[in-house]
Amino acid sequence: MASGTTTDTDRAFAAALDAARRAPNRPAAADPASLALLAMAERIGARDVTVLIGGPTGTGKEGLARLIHSSSPRRDAPFVAVNCAALPEAMLEALLFGHERGAFTGAQAAAKGLLRAAHGGTLLLDEVAELPLGSQAKLLRALQEREVLAIGANTPVRIDVRIVATANRDLAAEVAAGRFRADLFYRLAVFPLATTRLAARRADILPIAAALLLRLAGANPPRPTATALARLVAHDWPGNVRELGNVLERALVHADGPRIEARDIVFDAGPQAETAVRSLPLQVQSHEHDMIRRTLSDCAGRRIDAARHLGISERTLRYKLAAMGAQATVQ
Repeated sequence: MASGTTTDTDRAFAAALDAARRAPNRPAAADPASLALLAMAERIGARDVTVLIGGPTGTGKEGLARLIHSSSPRRDAPFVAVNCAALPEAMLEALLFGHERGAFTGAQAAAKGLLRAAHGGTLLLDEVAELPLGSQAKLLRALQEREVLAIGANTPVRIDVRIVATANRDLAAEVAAGRFRADLFYRLAVFPLATTRLAARRADILPIAAALLLRLAGANPPRPTATALARLVAHDWPGNVRELGNVLERALVHADGPRIEARDIVFDAGPQAETAVRSLPLQVQSHEHDMIRRTLSDCAGRRIDAARHLGISERTLRYKLAAMGAQATVQ
């Protein structure tokens, strides 16, 4: 192909850049199923229903939640996002429901909590399956009664919040396994939506790449060549949109000039991926697994005691053990 030749892929990417500039806050898509999902999210936005969004990690669930919020009468009120997996269990309820001054050690000032912070707007409960069962019960009560009782308080406070929850695991299966409350599941799944892995909607790759490049490099980012775009479209994207963002950020570092060449596209787990990119996470994971094994051994296999020593919940320990392929002999 002669240098400077404009291809259909070039034109499609240029159109995707223009679309992303016109609507920077709208999720990028071109796949018919994805466009239908976005249209449904906008319709849901107009109706004040609770939404549960399922789908693999890194497939744009938060972007869909933000579209629901921005399409709703609540658009000018707060959008508060909380990652349930990232909240320390000991502080989870205080962070969600708030607390009074002196309610517990270290509570030097009152805090209204995330549910009250989202009053009038939308609260996104990301990775809601990670909530402990006790917190699930209190969340269910808050949603049913539409009021929050802060820790250390005597009088509940009314709240007006739309809930959007996301999960990368099958919540119905979690209910069947006893890890998620059935009543909370049905409270959240008033209107279920689902995102799909990026490789199943390859028409979305170019528009998402265009939107990411605008975010990463400004209004006039380096543009991938047709060969570079072909590499992006052909990749399987096991890490979905998050992996695509990693690859493009890496490409901007490698690029020398106004275009991103095919050689600048370095995939996270491909043969060209830099050893440092892979080795550090593996070393951290190996150290974590060794620490869990040693602690379980010191605690005679008792998970409750081991979790306490590790400073994590028993639920989190259980998931980590499952990922490690722990044997059933562990209590």
